[in-house]
Amino acid sequence: MRVLVTGGAGFIGSEVCRQLVLRNHAQVVNFDKLTYAANLASLAPIEALSSYAFERHDICDREAVDFVFGAYEPSAVIHLAAESHVDRSITGSAAFISTNVLGTHTLLEAARRYYDQLPRLRRKQFRLIHVSTDEVYGSLGPADLFREETPYRPSSPYSASKAASDHLALAWFKTYGLPVIISNCSNNYGPYQFPEKLIPLTILNAIEHKRLPIYGDGSNVRDWLHVEDHAAGLIKLLSEGQPGEKYNFGGDSERTNLDVVTQICDVVDRLRPASAARRSLISYVPDRPGHDGRYAIDASKARRELGWQPTRTFEEGLVETVDWYLNSRAWWERARTGIYDGSRLGLLATQH
Repeated sequence: MRVLVTGGAGFIGSEVCRQLVLRNHAQVVNFDKLTYAANLASLAPIEALSSYAFERHDICDREAVDFVFGAYEPSAVIHLAAESHVDRSITGSAAFISTNVLGTHTLLEAARRYYDQLPRLRRKQFRLIHVSTDEVYGSLGPADLFREETPYRPSSPYSASKAASDHLALAWFKTYGLPVIISNCSNNYGPYQFPEKLIPLTILNAIEHKRLPIYGDGSNVRDWLHVEDHAAGLIKLLSEGQPGEKYNFGGDSERTNLDVVTQICDVVDRLRPASAARRSLISYVPDRPGHDGRYAIDASKARRELGWQPTRTFEEGLVETVDWYLNSRAWWERARTGIYDGSRLGLLATQH
């Protein structure tokens, strides 16, 4: 099996590539533009293997996408190339529309042309996994869960762009018969995550004894899923998922943002003791515009139809993640010092 992974140098994409090659003995073609959040160092465990290839291109470049399909003839695609940080979408939505909407359209059209030319048996085996987010569903009340049939109500430019790409993917299945499968996941965490997201940003700030900002009162709730478990679910879709279907992946680990930050403080204090408790670094800042209150995933369909389930608790995964960042300075220091210094993003003029 040869799998084309778009966005394979990103956080989730690199984990998918590593698992495909090292655990599933698949051949992988990593298609990535190498934007600010990409890091080829995340592929170090597989970069020298003959079963791994890297192609640097923009997902919006139709000629490049056609070339990769023709040169490598993949048996499946896992589409992860995307702009993903909500804060950046608030003040720079154009990149999200370009990559997430137009890029997905480019891939779907190239995949359709490729798929239509495949022999019958290879057409039967071909799958395109379109990876999305639970943010497309909008904000939940205190008791409900997101299910595959939950209506879309995106709140941010990021989630709106992902909702649009989901609709495109499903339309390409219904109109053209392209065997697309859509996945929607809860918040991912784990090693190799670019330090603009809540967990790695908090870990690094705690390590460096910097302020730990929390939006609003910290009561926003997210369901947390370890990236290794998410990647394993995406790979299961290649063989077990049904074209035209949607699958939600969640970690059954709802936590408020304040709970997450305080847990990180306690873990860092335990692993890297300091004279003052890291909780003293917590500060509250003006909330993000359009900040959804709660996300929570019902992953029973994935459990039932794929035999998938998370393999670790949030507490176990968080300790592993903090330990990884403590021992991986060479990986994150490049991003921290040369690309993103940890300052707040997504501030509108009225919030300054």
